[in-house]
Amino acid sequence: MTAGPLISAAELLRTLPEVSVLDVRYRTGGHAGPEAFAEGHVPGAAYVDLDRDLAGPPGAGGRHPLPARDDFVAAMRRAGVSGARPVVVYDDWSGHAAGRAWWLLRHHGHPDVRVLDGAWPAWRAAGGAVETGTPAVPPGDFEPGEPLVDVVEVGDVPAVAVLVDARAPERFRGETEPLDPVAGHVPGAVNVPTSRNLADDGRFRSAEELAATYAAVGAVRGADVAAYCGSGVTATHDVLAMEVAGIRARLYAGSWSGWITDPARPVERSAD
Repeated sequence: MTAGPLISAAELLRTLPEVSVLDVRYRTGGHAGPEAFAEGHVPGAAYVDLDRDLAGPPGAGGRHPLPARDDFVAAMRRAGVSGARPVVVYDDWSGHAAGRAWWLLRHHGHPDVRVLDGAWPAWRAAGGAVETGTPAVPPGDFEPGEPLVDVVEVGDVPAVAVLVDARAPERFRGETEPLDPVAGHVPGAVNVPTSRNLADDGRFRSAEELAATYAAVGAVRGADVAAYCGSGVTATHDVLAMEVAGIRARLYAGSWSGWITDPARPVERSAD
């Protein structure tokens, strides 16, 4: 497959027999993924549940802490993942949930993972076939390796040079908080909502456009950059976008929901 973290629907059509496909459809506060998968999915895809397979139990690490290594590996094997076979992940949420699967596979050393650019709508628009039901998937033999993307631990967050908050601007400013008990952001963070990563057609903007977007907040190649969101899911969308732009960023997986579990940690609100 081509280099880079994204794959077009046209390329997936050409390479479908050669890849493992993971369907990660998900909505915050909802659980329509399994039903949507059964109604129609990319042929041969395996469904991966974000809450069960891509996160650990909620707690001090936030609403979606990283899953235990062995649990994640077992989930990927159930989904048919092999380290020797490329993986394509998609959702119907503009790549937000798929980005989490992409990041975790890369974090556990998988060398070839792509996110379907434009998500499920792009597959349908390209004339891709649709399979229904929940067919069995042969188990994979995925073995974890050295991380290819990195985390930043909570104690190191204040020292990150450029800390990108991927949430909507009103949540960043602390004007509203629909999911967590405290509103605001980590002091010193800068806001790049995930919506800025996408063009009007739902696909990621070009590498040049994304590089300019992130350069405006100081996130450039070679800088110490990390991203966070509410619970460590949608922040991977910003990490993915920066990867497209050639910027390596770490993930603060605990994100805002983990930060505020300790009332001693400072909170900033702004009208900017």
